[in-house]
Amino acid sequence: MPVTSRFDERKRRLSGVVAIPVTPFDADGAVDSETYGRLVDRVISAGVDVVTPNGNTGEFYALDEAEARHCLEVTVKAAAGRASVVAGVGHDVRTAIRAARHARDAGADLVMIHQPVHPYVAAEGWVEYHRAIAAAVPELGVVLYVRDARIDSEQLRALADAAENVIGVKYAVPDPVRFASVARDAGIDRFVWIAGLAELSAPGYFAVGATGFTSGLVNVAPELSLEMFRALRDRDFTGAMTIWERIRPFEELRAANGNANNVSVVKEALAQLGLCRADVRPPSRALTGAERERVTAAVWPGLLAR
Repeated sequence: MPVTSRFDERKRRLSGVVAIPVTPFDADGAVDSETYGRLVDRVISAGVDVVTPNGNTGEFYALDEAEARHCLEVTVKAAAGRASVVAGVGHDVRTAIRAARHARDAGADLVMIHQPVHPYVAAEGWVEYHRAIAAAVPELGVVLYVRDARIDSEQLRALADAAENVIGVKYAVPDPVRFASVARDAGIDRFVWIAGLAELSAPGYFAVGATGFTSGLVNVAPELSLEMFRALRDRDFTGAMTIWERIRPFEELRAANGNANNVSVVKEALAQLGLCRADVRPPSRALTGAERERVTAAVWPGLLAR
């Protein structure tokens, strides 16, 4: 079957809201599987077509290998074929390949390869890192997570030539002008281009070529994320900015201090909604009382206004 048809449905779904679920913990600090499943079901039931367990909002780097596998398995079970599951993988090549193969065997549709955190990343090494992982799971679609402005169209083209299952790019460099250039030089139609900095950046990236965006906000208010996506898909930027203004206070709390409280703010909101505990793991931290009050003010009536 030609690759263009083999991955068509997965590419279609990536052109939408890509939910990054939080990883809830129980009172003993372990992954709360039952709550995790309910949170995944909640966003899918709202209409989300793609979920990414083991993303950064899911505290990927605070989970051990067994926990990350378990989170993926819980997500696949909760999704039950209603949405595409994109497994976050990363760390060293062998660990990433083990995670990718486990995701394939567990029923995931795609993997998202986290931006390498190694301090010494060569352009050619970046291509080889991703090529090796993609080659290990040719049955799965692969989404690249680009946070490094040094990665440009040359590396993306080389990787696409070497690994035909690389079908999406989650672009998280905070520069829409650079994104527009890289996407066009790499091939605007060669990949699904996903705005990787969530809702506040989505309008600017959609204006120059993105067709989907990632979201942590979707854990709290999935209807708002979907409403913004529909407006952007329909090129209704005025409507999208109306939603942008509504979610801005909440998203700015997440982005403050270099995103230090990104996950903590989402989990606090979920805790206030009675959906999971607010606990996070280091290097994240619990919010102060004053910070929790600001979350309350952003959620009511902001996100949940009717």
